[in-house]
Amino acid sequence: METGNIIVDMTFSFALDIITFTEKLNENKKFVIGQQLLKSGASIGANVREAQNCESKADFIHKFKIAAKEADKTEYWLMLCKHAEGYPFDEILFDKLKEIQKIINKIIYTSKQSVI
Repeated sequence: METGNIIVDMTFSFALDIITFTEKLNENKKFVIGQQLLKSGASIGANVREAQNCESKADFIHKFKIAAKEADKTEYWLMLCKHAEGYPFDEILFDKLKEIQKIINKIIYTSKQSVI
């Protein structure tokens, strides 16, 4: 799915990648981490998408702050996978997340500046 909005498209693609990765976790019977990762990883894009129809600049910033929090949670779950024995880890997925985090933080920063 391509909308022409880079962050919407990136987070949607990331959510699809998260689904694939959590299926790998489930195959390895790592259900708890997989479920947490699926929730937070998919929520990033859901909040970014919701921000596209916000009612105000403050609402827009708020939705992106929620997306940033979900991205931080996703990073946490991925880092657990990286450091826990017997868990798969996907460096490319982690790199995509870091890029999404940079963009989200830049959007929040820029949006706050335009409010002042």
